[in-house]
Amino acid sequence: MKKTGFKKTGFNKTGFKKAGSNINFNISRKLFYLFLTLLALIYLVPVYMAIVTSLKDPSEINLLTSWAPPKRINFDGFKQAFTLLKTDVFNSIILAFSATIISAFVGSMNGYVFSKNKFKGSEIIFTLLLFGMFIPYQIILIPLFQLLKNIGLYGSLTGLILAHVIYGIPIVTLIFRNFYDQISNSIMESGRLDGAGYFGLYFRLILPLSIPGFVVVGIWQFTQIWNEFLWGITLTRKSANPITVGLAQLAGGQAVSWNIPMAGALMAAVPVLIIYIFLGKYFIKGLLSGSVKE
Repeated sequence: MKKTGFKKTGFNKTGFKKAGSNINFNISRKLFYLFLTLLALIYLVPVYMAIVTSLKDPSEINLLTSWAPPKRINFDGFKQAFTLLKTDVFNSIILAFSATIISAFVGSMNGYVFSKNKFKGSEIIFTLLLFGMFIPYQIILIPLFQLLKNIGLYGSLTGLILAHVIYGIPIVTLIFRNFYDQISNSIMESGRLDGAGYFGLYFRLILPLSIPGFVVVGIWQFTQIWNEFLWGITLTRKSANPITVGLAQLAGGQAVSWNIPMAGALMAAVPVLIIYIFLGKYFIKGLLSGSVKE
């Protein structure tokens, strides 16, 4: 009778995994989760410091007791921050929503053209369009400043909205084009047989199916525009400053009541945090929807 050979793979002759291997796996998994927990705690330290400082009285804030919780919870920092940043918050809301909506619809139309209505040279144009994704903000700052000044939009919120719309078109077009590639061409053919034209196919067939793509683009664009600082401080005047510029001005000067800028920073983080809490899972699903072709 031939002897059956068993490789040393952690399994015994009965086909069951050895207890020692299972124990080692559990220990490794616990150590891994412990390491992730430690990283999360380190990452959340600045958030803790911001919350604690924002709730303190200015007299309590110093280097030696910065880690300690407040002796008495004080919301004056939030009240003063809201008063000082009220106009900037309103500007950021208009900026983020307007630029996001406009760039999303423009990118959707572009994605529809490059995916379902290809023409001669469309791939070359699409490739050239994607080069805009790799152009840093700093490189085009001076030409953008001169352009907005020449067309009379420098210093206004309209000029900043236009800049963010144009800069966001490449990445938005790419997302929508990949998303529309997953839509079967047979749907388009059925629509044409029913008499739908170029725009009829888009508004009646493509647009209703584009909700996951709009969620991805909306979260991406809103986050980028809301958190952007460089263009906000160089392309707008004080009356049109976004909230990031207002926060920088709160922290300026020699004597700063640090509870106010910390409260302002938390207020500025709330909109983006809410969006990711409620729409984060849809963002991941929409982002991966164009990654695998059937």
